[in-house]
Amino acid sequence: MSDLSIVLAGGSGFLGSHLRTALRERGHRVVSLVRGDASSATGADESRWDPYTGEVDHTLVRTADVVINLAGSPTLGNPHSKRWARELERSRVTTTRLLAESIAAAERPPAFLAGNGISYYGDHGDAVLTEVSDTRGHALLTRVTRVWQAAADPAVAAGARVAVLRTAPVMDGRAAPLKQQLLQFRLGLGGRLGNGRQYMPMISLRDWVGGVVHLTEGTTSGPVNLCLPTAPTNAEFTRALASAVRRPAFLPAPAPVLKVAAGAMAPELLGSLNVRPAALLDAGYEFLDADVDALITTALAARG
Repeated sequence: MSDLSIVLAGGSGFLGSHLRTALRERGHRVVSLVRGDASSATGADESRWDPYTGEVDHTLVRTADVVINLAGSPTLGNPHSKRWARELERSRVTTTRLLAESIAAAERPPAFLAGNGISYYGDHGDAVLTEVSDTRGHALLTRVTRVWQAAADPAVAAGARVAVLRTAPVMDGRAAPLKQQLLQFRLGLGGRLGNGRQYMPMISLRDWVGGVVHLTEGTTSGPVNLCLPTAPTNAEFTRALASAVRRPAFLPAPAPVLKVAAGAMAPELLGSLNVRPAALLDAGYEFLDADVDALITTALAARG
């Protein structure tokens, strides 16, 4: 499918910039929503918006074929800061709700790909999770993903095709979280987190982009897990990364230390999410990096 009209929020970020390029290479017309003063929108491929004041070109949104929202404040921050936690939620809910409400008012609502996170499920131990699994617990990111998803409800109620992008950490040597881990492991300071038995969903950059392009051009609706077909445990990931950089990984981080140091983000390091991308596979997507070893090989090759 080519020549779709796409509105993209969050297109200036690491994921958004790669997605924008891929969509344009496939012949789609992409307009990025940008924040800032009146001069921020520099051409026909940009449109100014301010989600906190409700400013957006509603005609642009309502006449698009697909609207994609990746906007939100950085996930990396001070895990002990209440202000950071509030902005983490506010930025995601505010942008999603504004776009969903604009879509809902359209005569023919465009499709909506609403960004979200794999933390939605919460710690489930070894249980295999798919898009129909429940959400548990009250960890910070789990709570945020719930209200983040609910912010898209106006578009769902209006009959739009809404796909919720439950994104796992995207591993690429040029960006967090892998960039910091690579430095640590290359110095021989790597090791498992806690007992290492917790499952860690993740995905390569090229499969994240490929998966979202596939969803943009397809008909899938509802939650979609963007993650490896089989999640590695933390110990498996640690061994694979250490082997790839040819360094030992003998310095485990004890769970009690992580709970203090990581604060509200500790459940993301110690919780177990054995997630499968059932909806994406059912939609016919074929992974380029189907396991942790392939993912790390691709991620390291992308450095620079």
